[in-house]
Amino acid sequence: MMLTIAVIGAGRIGHVHAKTIASHPGAALTLVADPFGDAAEKLASLHGARFTTDVDAVFADEGVDAVVIGSPTPLHIPHLLAAAKAGKAVLCEKPIALDMKDVEAARAQLDTVSVPVMFGFNRRFDPSFAALHSQLEAGRIGDLENLLIISRDPSAPPAEYVKVSGGIFRDMTIHDFDMARFFLGDIVEVHAYGQNFNEEIKAVDDFDAAVVTLKNSAGIVATIINNRQCSAGYDQRLEAQGSTGTLNADNIRATTVRLSNAEATDSAGPYLDFFLQRYADAYRIELTEFIDAVTNGTTPPTSIEDAIEALRLAEAATESARTGKPVSLT
Repeated sequence: MMLTIAVIGAGRIGHVHAKTIASHPGAALTLVADPFGDAAEKLASLHGARFTTDVDAVFADEGVDAVVIGSPTPLHIPHLLAAAKAGKAVLCEKPIALDMKDVEAARAQLDTVSVPVMFGFNRRFDPSFAALHSQLEAGRIGDLENLLIISRDPSAPPAEYVKVSGGIFRDMTIHDFDMARFFLGDIVEVHAYGQNFNEEIKAVDDFDAAVVTLKNSAGIVATIINNRQCSAGYDQRLEAQGSTGTLNADNIRATTVRLSNAEATDSAGPYLDFFLQRYADAYRIELTEFIDAVTNGTTPPTSIEDAIEALRLAEAATESARTGKPVSLT
């Protein structure tokens, strides 16, 4: 079966998904939708697909089996519900919304969705992180005691973007919240510390760095360290400490070459400097998991509930960082 897929949103993430779909042997990119300018036409032309500036045309198109939603966050729920009503499977980018009030307003409709729905928490599918999770599940380090997630960007986005992004916890840390749940399950307490080193981001009332601690009901703690700017590049690491050992997933570089001389020992090249390079495999595997689930009639590995819980953690972290107090989720 060849799964026909439409992409909504012809921006950066739309290009990533369109390219991956077009190269997948079990899928075909059939339609690209974007209401702004000629973005849809340009992206569609790269892969021999049709295009439209009318997003609603995607839901009415009988030649579309599934929809990848890469539209602006406030449109995620409306587009997801429209696709589901039309009987089309959905892969939706995170976060599900910018505010839990929007989720609660649509909760009754979300609860009735019966088509396959998967959310784009691609880091679960990163080969290194997935291997670490598998080894933990296999008991290689005994019982998990604490988890460390480090996620730092090479450079901060423009303040104008930050202003409408929902804040660092919804825009950046949302991936890390999902990773924490992937390892720890449901979280019962959140304590966040926001930091300001970037005056432009401070001026739009957001943080550009943060440290978050999350605790599950068994007392296992995850620590998340975020920064919008890292001079060393895109810093993405994971460490799991268990009762009998430790598992580490380190940064990825363009090559494995190391230099030792009179000035340095074991000097390596810089980290990859952009998320599209660092998580290229993760995006490919994520889409393959989605296509396989839809084609085989199995449950996708991430769900609407995963997206809701990640947003709930983001809101709790925002509250904690503003008040200086931990937030209980029980």
